[in-house]
Amino acid sequence: MPDEFSSRTTDAVSLSASLPSPPLIIPVTAGDGAQFELLGVQPAGEWRQLVYWVPAMGVPARHYLPLAEALASHGIGVVLHEWRGIGSSDRRAGRHSNWGYRELLLDDLPPAMAKVQAQWPQKTCWLGGHSLGGQIASLYAALHPDQYAGIALVASGAPYWRAYPRSVLVKLGCMLAPLAANLVGYLPGRRIGFAGNEARRLTSDWARSGRSGKYSAAGMPQNLDEMLGALCLPLFALRLRDDWLVPQASLDWLLDKMPRSPRQVGVVSPEDLNGQRADHFRWMKTPTPIAERMARWILSRGNVDA
Repeated sequence: MPDEFSSRTTDAVSLSASLPSPPLIIPVTAGDGAQFELLGVQPAGEWRQLVYWVPAMGVPARHYLPLAEALASHGIGVVLHEWRGIGSSDRRAGRHSNWGYRELLLDDLPPAMAKVQAQWPQKTCWLGGHSLGGQIASLYAALHPDQYAGIALVASGAPYWRAYPRSVLVKLGCMLAPLAANLVGYLPGRRIGFAGNEARRLTSDWARSGRSGKYSAAGMPQNLDEMLGALCLPLFALRLRDDWLVPQASLDWLLDKMPRSPRQVGVVSPEDLNGQRADHFRWMKTPTPIAERMARWILSRGNVDA
């Protein structure tokens, strides 16, 4: 194993004391010089399938270690992406530090994927994500359709305002969020209780998709919706029954952008989570049932495609 792939324990990683061994810490330098770390969890014994997981907006990678451990128990390796601006990232959103979807898709993910490919060149790689992470994973797959075996989504859907019961309030939020970000220098998500402290262009790109129902990124000429429409990769999507952030119509709006991709869609109920409310974030505390369903799908597809 190359020296740069350290398995040292950090304060962040120690939050997951239940892991049989510390996760690998994989340093990445983005295309524009930003630095962050991936967390890698490997199964014991022989394994072939690997999931590259993109977190929800504002959620550090370390919070998905229980999910990664659960998938590893089924023989699936996991690499957890770190969002620019939080956790191990050396950047923080502010008046003089700004980024959007373009940086995530073109500067951060390509070198991260190159590190994963160099570390595990023989593994079959799947993309996955939670909430906005699932959207970004889908967009990245559309940009690189030949590099991945499929996409797994949990509590992920398009934020289009018409897909929500209280649609006018959602549209209003999509209008006000960029204004607040421009006024403060960043979206003060920690203060308002939505996401993290997010960069202005990221907020603008997200809000634009919420208002229009279409994906675009400032600084990227590609027609992202057109590329999603051409994508032909297997899709697995789980919606949480009590998730007001991703109602059924929101998930449908996202999936319908990829009509050529065969899909398996399911709903997670409180009964699946030992009686816990099946909402946008609470499943992360008891991810084993979701990991089991995802693992069955990946392993069945992987065996077919092998």
